[in-house]
Amino acid sequence: MARRLSIGLNWQGEFDLDQVIEDAKVADEAGIEQLNIAEAWGRDALTLLAVIARETTNIKLGTGIINNFSRSPGAIAQHFATLDELSNGRMVIGLGSSGPQVIEHFHGIKFEKPLTRIKEYTEIINIIMSGEPLNYDGDIYQLKRGFTLRFNPLRNHIPIHIASVTPKSVRQTAEIADGWIPIFFPKEQWEPQLSAFYGYVKEAGRDRTAIDVRNPSGITVTDNPERVRMGTAANAAFYIARMGDFYYEHFSRMGYADEANAVRRAWEDGGSAAGAAALPEDLVNSLGVAGSVGECVDFIEEATDAGFDLHGVSVNEPDRSKRFELFKDLVG
Repeated sequence: MARRLSIGLNWQGEFDLDQVIEDAKVADEAGIEQLNIAEAWGRDALTLLAVIARETTNIKLGTGIINNFSRSPGAIAQHFATLDELSNGRMVIGLGSSGPQVIEHFHGIKFEKPLTRIKEYTEIINIIMSGEPLNYDGDIYQLKRGFTLRFNPLRNHIPIHIASVTPKSVRQTAEIADGWIPIFFPKEQWEPQLSAFYGYVKEAGRDRTAIDVRNPSGITVTDNPERVRMGTAANAAFYIARMGDFYYEHFSRMGYADEANAVRRAWEDGGSAAGAAALPEDLVNSLGVAGSVGECVDFIEEATDAGFDLHGVSVNEPDRSKRFELFKDLVG
C-alpha cells in the first residue's frame, strides 16, 4: 500500500513561480497525496493554489494553514468552492486561529474567542457548501438572510483540517474537524498525544477513520542532515520565543518547561542563533528525521503504526528526475 505523504510549498522570500509549479508537478506525478501552502504574513496562499490547480491532475491541494480571522467564513467558502471547481474536487481547507501577534498586529483584528470562532467558522462553511440556506445564530456570527452560493459547488463538503495546540482546542478539533494538524511532537510524545486525541474522537461518538491526523514531524531526504537539524532548531526556537505563549506552553505541558525557558532566556540575551542553540540536541532530533530514503521510510512506517495518517516530507535534490525517483521511493 502506498504511503500517504504530503509536501509543503513555501512561497515566502525569494520566489520563482516556474520552479514552484515544477515542484508541484513532480510531486503530483510521483504519487504524493497532498500539497499544502502556508500563508502567515507572507504571500497569499489562495492565489498560488489557483495556479497549481490548473497545472496538476491528482494531488490534493490545501492550506497549511490560513487563519480564520482575516477572512470571513463566507469568503473562505467562496474561495474554496471556486478552487475546488478549478481543481476538479481536490481541495482541503487547512484552518487555524494563528495567535494575537499576527491577528492583532498584522491584520489589526482583536484576537477574541478563538475556540468559538473556529467552531462557528467550520459550521458556517459546511452549511454554505451543503447548499442549505445560510441562517446561523452564533455568539460571533448572526447570519439571517438565507444566502446560498450563486453556483452549484462541485462537492457539497470540502474537508476541513484544523491546527490546534491547547487541550481545549485539540478536543474541539476531534469533535468538529475532518483532520487534525498538530505541531511539535517529540517522538516520545507520540503515544500520549495520539492516545488523548483518539480518546476525544471516541467521546465525540466519531469513528477513528472519520478524521485524518497529520504527522507534525519534519521528514527530509538529504545528504546534509546537520543543516536540516539546524533549521528544525531555529524554527522551534522561533515559535517558543517569538510567537506568544501558545507554543511555549505546549512544550511546557509535554514536560519541556526547562528547555522552553532556556530558549526564551537565550533568545532575549543573544537573539535567534542563541535561542536555537539552547535547544538540546536530543530534543531537536526527536522532532523529525533527516537522512537517507531508507531512514525516512522507516520513520514514516513507525509513525503510521503510532497512529499518524498523513506525513509531510521534503526532498533536498535539485535534479528533477532524481527528485521524482526519491519521491517515488518514499511513496512506495
